[in-house]
Amino acid sequence: MKRGILIGIAGASGSGKTLVANTIIERLGSDKVVLIQEDSYYKDLSDIPLDARAGRNFDHPDAFDHDLLAEHLTKLLQGKTVAHPIYDYKTHSRLKETRTVGPHTIVILEGILVLNEPKLRNLMDIRVFIDTALDICFIRRLQRDIEERGRSVESVITQYENTVRPMYFQFIEPSKRYADIIIPRGGKNLVAIDILTTKIRSLLLQQEKINLEA
Repeated sequence: MKRGILIGIAGASGSGKTLVANTIIERLGSDKVVLIQEDSYYKDLSDIPLDARAGRNFDHPDAFDHDLLAEHLTKLLQGKTVAHPIYDYKTHSRLKETRTVGPHTIVILEGILVLNEPKLRNLMDIRVFIDTALDICFIRRLQRDIEERGRSVESVITQYENTVRPMYFQFIEPSKRYADIIIPRGGKNLVAIDILTTKIRSLLLQQEKINLEA
């Protein structure tokens, strides 16, 4: 029996998905909410040489273990706990340790391809797409990858030209048609975030009522 609510937030890398998710969590002010990031479910590349890992296409659906992600989301929505993987961006591999997540009434899932995958999309109660200009997304990605992930300017530009931008137009942008809500300008669009938060509060009250009656 489903006891939780799943909000899916998709958009380009650097579009502001995490900021929107964290703003919603802050507005709700509830310990019943958990953020799950699709990036944590990248496939483990520790079985291939380190220097060969960086050349992989990390923006293609095949780069993610969406089966495990769907399994974990299903368990969380049933009120269970999961062993959430921890991904190391610098080595492109999963750490041996995991973190225990759950139970939570509201699960916010954010990632570039979460609306592209039917197995994920069909679990969602609300589907959101963050629509931010690609030049802004690239600047944010450039700053983040250099400061947080130890990448060089040249490597970020090369990856963007070879995989990030092409995969956006092949998989991410087309998934916008599945969205219930499209938020322009990402985390700076406080009006849209307020409207979305109000809807989530309404769903939360309904779900809590159902859970009490069950």
